[in-house]
Amino acid sequence: MKLRLTAVLGLLACIVSCAAGVKDYKAMVVSSYPHDTGAYTQGLFFHGDTLYESTGQYGESSFRMVNLETGKVLRNIAFSDKYFGEGSCMLGGKLYILTWTNKVAFVYDAATLKYERTWSYPREGWGLTTDGSKLYASDGSNRIYVLTPDFKLERTIYVKLEGAPLRYLNELEWVDGKIWANVYTTDMIVVIDPKDGKVESRIDCSALWPHKLRTPDADVLNGIAVNSKGEIFLTGKNWPRLYKVRLEKI
Repeated sequence: MKLRLTAVLGLLACIVSCAAGVKDYKAMVVSSYPHDTGAYTQGLFFHGDTLYESTGQYGESSFRMVNLETGKVLRNIAFSDKYFGEGSCMLGGKLYILTWTNKVAFVYDAATLKYERTWSYPREGWGLTTDGSKLYASDGSNRIYVLTPDFKLERTIYVKLEGAPLRYLNELEWVDGKIWANVYTTDMIVVIDPKDGKVESRIDCSALWPHKLRTPDADVLNGIAVNSKGEIFLTGKNWPRLYKVRLEKI
């Protein structure tokens, strides 16, 4: 009888979860700020309410401390031409930066931005974020890798949207216990439950900078940052503006 009751409760939980479905939102602009059109945005985050950004492209990759109001670069780390910079985050007083296909990740002192070491990295680097204890990394597939600060793999999250694998997960941000992820080549952000990889919400960001207004030099939406007030900031690769947004239920 106990087994039957457990099974019934599990079934009911599944029915409730499935009935809830994926929630849809639209990102609406609250305000906008200058953004360097030379910044091929790969990682974007706040630390101590200071905005940081990692950028890509061979010969152009960098990590920057940025003045939000003006878009001015306050401090900058330029990478060798052979490296293609990717996602970044800070954890435990360290700055972590992935590279795309170089199979290495860099670690710096977060306060001084002084280089400390290079770690071997066995896969493509795309997005990177942290929950304050672990690192979460994407590689363009439907997988998010949960890593220790010394890059040991603890588990893999398989992300699914309405039961199907969702690929091209790019820049990541940890927001209120969930993982927000840009979906590469789209104007969509998804909100993922890190426990089971289920996409709980979709955020349509196409209203930020409509395609008809974009220049040939601009690339896709990429870059999610949340400050200590819970305010959400979004931008894209080589975009001229960074947007503070609010979410509107569709």
